[in-house]
Amino acid sequence: MPEVPSFASLQQASLPMLHRLIPRWLRSGHREGDEWVAYNPLRSDRTLGSFKVNLRTGRWADFSTGDKGGDAISLLAYLRRVSQAKAARLLARELRVRL
Repeated sequence: MPEVPSFASLQQASLPMLHRLIPRWLRSGHREGDEWVAYNPLRSDRTLGSFKVNLRTGRWADFSTGDKGGDAISLLAYLRRVSQAKAARLLARELRVRL
């Protein structure tokens, strides 16, 4: 039976692709250095910059609400309002990684 990739290995696989994934997930933003600065699509956000994602690490935060996470899986779970497991499956599909 083939080994199933862990969340950690999926997170590592996502790192080189963050610069492509994050702009697709958060279209209302733009790059500032190593960060993607955007409006939070889950609330009536009127302050560009209150929601940021680090494009090297995947760490993200909404500085207005305190919501935050450490990787692309948690960000996708937050944005799609799904479990971490479901977000991992969605991310694996986007990355064309078999889970």
